[in-house]
Amino acid sequence: MPQVERTFRAHGLVHIEYGFLCSLEHGPKRLSDLAATSNVSISRLSHRISKLVERGYVRVRPDESDGRASVAELTDAGRTLIAEIAPAHGKALREILFDHLSPAQTTALAEALQKVGTKLGACLEP
Repeated sequence: MPQVERTFRAHGLVHIEYGFLCSLEHGPKRLSDLAATSNVSISRLSHRISKLVERGYVRVRPDESDGRASVAELTDAGRTLIAEIAPAHGKALREILFDHLSPAQTTALAEALQKVGTKLGACLEP
């Protein structure tokens, strides 16, 4: 969806990087967990996270409870970037997904996506 992609491309990000930033907004995550929930390989995650670290948006540190694992967390610059992108990103999503739907259609879509999300969440459990 080019209209949505423009909202983060203007800031030098690709879709997957914006997704990682948004995931980390809720708190630090182990890299293995971030890869699993994002449905990406560890090597792809590592490549993209390295770019975000270079830009100063993410910091990676050893996991305090497991020295073999690493944890990624947002920096203040990463939080600022999300705050800059979020309004335009939300507006683009509303225009594409919701503005042309009636309230009843929006409710039906929300109910359907809730069922899909619940099923996807069950797929991620160990």
